[in-house]
Amino acid sequence: MATTTSIREVARRAGVSLGTVSNVLNRPHLVAEATRQRVLDAIAELGYVRNDSARQLRAGRSRQIAIVVLDVTNPFFTDVVRGAESIVEDHGVMVVVCNSGEDVRRERHHLDLLEEQRVQGVLITPVDDSPNSRLEQLIRRGTPVVLVDRGSGRPNRCSVAVDDVLGGRLAGDHLLEQGHRRIAFVGGPFSIRQVADRHAGIADALAGSADLTVIPTPNLTVAAGRAAASQIADLPAKERHTAVFCANDLLALGVLQEMTLRRIRVPHDIAIVGYDDIEFAAAAAVPLSSVRQPREQLGRIAAELLLEEIEEGDRHEHRHVVFQPELVVRESSSRPRRRARSGRTRGRVSQ
Repeated sequence: MATTTSIREVARRAGVSLGTVSNVLNRPHLVAEATRQRVLDAIAELGYVRNDSARQLRAGRSRQIAIVVLDVTNPFFTDVVRGAESIVEDHGVMVVVCNSGEDVRRERHHLDLLEEQRVQGVLITPVDDSPNSRLEQLIRRGTPVVLVDRGSGRPNRCSVAVDDVLGGRLAGDHLLEQGHRRIAFVGGPFSIRQVADRHAGIADALAGSADLTVIPTPNLTVAAGRAAASQIADLPAKERHTAVFCANDLLALGVLQEMTLRRIRVPHDIAIVGYDDIEFAAAAAVPLSSVRQPREQLGRIAAELLLEEIEEGDRHEHRHVVFQPELVVRESSSRPRRRARSGRTRGRVSQ
């Protein structure tokens, strides 16, 4: 079994006191150069590795912040994490990523462990943001928290979000412009605020102009999208929806896969619009139209707000940043090209 070299052994090898070794590690400018070099040589010879975590906990905090995401397999959250890391890496802080899996119990478990580890702060897309939630308890006990991809109506935390109601409206307006009047919304559970807001947006856009059917899903995965698409594909052709708006791109990719398997052509027979505009959306067999969110920027701004709160403490003024989404139109929802009488293909504006 490997043994761990102690600071006492380093002091003995260098012929100095424990305090001198501590100064070399933490305040080297206080130690004479010759003595400092002797201690560093002893550290190298013995292979000493400082127990930084213990030192941090004695000081009352770690050098970590945590990001708790809804689904670690979703590329949207990968980009958010990348954006946050680009900010905190210059502050000597490590990012710990936790996956709630859209499960309240797992979220509570992660928050329990993170509080025990005394992380400096938490970035989170919460499953449970109720007044009595574990998250609210964490905030009351003094851990800085910033909501990511989720707005906050409360004054005790910062938030960085996208106007998802507007995003739903953009999708609805686009599908109406394309002539669709039987539209399905695929997404769930509605306890996730983003899902509810995106549905509210498209419902508002279609009100009085088209029929909107909700096909609920248990989660926001490709498999859930395929299952929802199967329900649509099983309908008689004359009753089938002509367009689908999905609460995220993973669902949309699942819908596209199932429709392709069923030989239902996209967009000729059914149009599809997703949400997030992850990298795979443009790379799909039929490039997906999607409502784009500034994924990395969400992570960067959230991390900046969290670091500000950690530094400023009670002086920090909480802010709520809201980005505007944009619709990126690709082949999955564009009208199929028609031929002019001359036989030449009509021009189409690239979007």
